[in-house]
Amino acid sequence: MRYVRMPIEVESPEEYGYSRIRWNLSESSVADQKLSDLGLTIPDMPLLYGEHRGRERLRELIAADGQGLCAGDVLVTTGAAGALFIIATSLLSASDHLVVIRPNYATNLETPRAIGCPTTHVDLSFEDGFRIDVDKVAAALTPATRIVSVTCPHNPTGVMLSEAELCGLVDLTARHGCRLLVDETYRDLSFDGPLPPAASLGDHVISVSSLSKAYGVPGIRIGWLITKDPSLQEVFLAASEQISICGSVMDEWVAEQIMENRKAILGPRLAEMRRRLQRVSDWMAGEDRLEWVKPSGGVVCFPRMTADPPGGTEAFYRRLLEDHGAYVGPGHWFEQSDRHFRVGYGWPTSEELDAGLAAISAALRGNG
Repeated sequence: MRYVRMPIEVESPEEYGYSRIRWNLSESSVADQKLSDLGLTIPDMPLLYGEHRGRERLRELIAADGQGLCAGDVLVTTGAAGALFIIATSLLSASDHLVVIRPNYATNLETPRAIGCPTTHVDLSFEDGFRIDVDKVAAALTPATRIVSVTCPHNPTGVMLSEAELCGLVDLTARHGCRLLVDETYRDLSFDGPLPPAASLGDHVISVSSLSKAYGVPGIRIGWLITKDPSLQEVFLAASEQISICGSVMDEWVAEQIMENRKAILGPRLAEMRRRLQRVSDWMAGEDRLEWVKPSGGVVCFPRMTADPPGGTEAFYRRLLEDHGAYVGPGHWFEQSDRHFRVGYGWPTSEELDAGLAAISAALRGNG
């Protein structure tokens, strides 16, 4: 494998330095939580090797979200990124073929590239509201296609699949004899209610998610993959054991407590994210230099400039950061034009969000 660092990581705020950013609108999660925010104190526990598949109770709680799923269908991983790496390296090679519905999370693009797997991108368009055309996905399939990869709710646009679109992809991949990979990291932040876990819809479907985005605990590095195919689950377990043997017993304990209390956590959080989305929507309505497809889930949106700003896009991003101290995710993080940028409205405080939006408006007008 030939690894290349992803722009979204090279230019991430943790690499650039949080102290150099005043208004950080580049994050793609809710605000980072402390143990005390969650009412947790880690008990005195033995620091032993954990269960290779992940704590059984944690896997039961994850599986309980989908009809027909059980703990044995779940493998706990090192974040969603770990799950995606396991899936790609287990199922793809240079002689296989992958279809990626793009924009998509960077790992779903770069790990297959590192493997050397030929990839066809089915690009979603702003003009079509970033909706998936199942017929276009079908046209991209070849006899060598092993996986079709999609995110829902979509990162970076916040657009969701309809249940009919999801079922269309499930049926298409079943007929073709390939796997459907659905990155569901934002599923718990679906404003009109979540779709069923995709893995519950077919043995050939793989769901991936984590606690990082909706729950604000990326530091515990807990994610998971779900498949009802026992033989495939064994392959994924073998990969996981060769990468890390097992997960952190402390991380999994924290994750279990969060999942036990998920309804109480998510109710207020969804209400707050709806309020914040309305704030962004009001700003967009008054910002004639931008257009967007309004999100239906997640905590990110992907506005597009209606014309090049004064000095061009590079000058805009420089003004935004250097003159106003605000940071957003430029389009090239997602292999899109830099007229697009991702705004994360869940991580900053309400006051920081307002200040960051005002900074974007000023930078668009060329004001330093």
